[in-house]
Amino acid sequence: MGICYIIGAGEFGDGECSPANGDLVIACDGGYTHCLERGIAMDLVVGDFDSLGEVPDHPKVVVLKPEKDDTDTGWAIAEGLRQGYRKFVIFGGTGGRISHTIANIQLLADLEAKGAEGILIGKGSWYRVIVNGEIRLGPREEGFLSVFCLGDKAEGVYEEGLKYELHDAVLTKEYPVGVSNEFLGKESRVAVGKGALLLVREEKI
Repeated sequence: MGICYIIGAGEFGDGECSPANGDLVIACDGGYTHCLERGIAMDLVVGDFDSLGEVPDHPKVVVLKPEKDDTDTGWAIAEGLRQGYRKFVIFGGTGGRISHTIANIQLLADLEAKGAEGILIGKGSWYRVIVNGEIRLGPREEGFLSVFCLGDKAEGVYEEGLKYELHDAVLTKEYPVGVSNEFLGKESRVAVGKGALLLVREEKI
């Protein structure tokens, strides 16, 4: 399977969104405008359309009720999973209301719990979640990398190839010891033996 791209109504963020054959593009509400402005072909448009203000003229539209448990992005992720996708890239999911950014971070954790993976791309930032696993980052990464515990405790935490290293550490939700690490222009690795971590990459200002 390819990649499921989900385009929300928030800040579009940095990075290239160039879907290829086999990818799925779902625009959520005001994300429809982002796609039109950038010439991104949409396979599906979903939402309650409170952001857009109208139901768009598209051959495949799903209108959701405003009174629902899932956010528009959550519904789109569920649809991508239903269609068999296991890699998700979310644009337009940060900025604006902080509550929606936090909700999208929770959705990254939900993807990991379901055996899938996702990245939330913001303006000068990205967010990823790892559970009982590791992630390796290339030498082109720049800026700050913060690592937070998602849950009561994360054990067996490693941060290697960064300015400040951790080896077999324990992180808790109460103490943000992993905030504001820095990339050094070389390959790096973050791992957790037991638990969940939120990774936040931010550019230097």
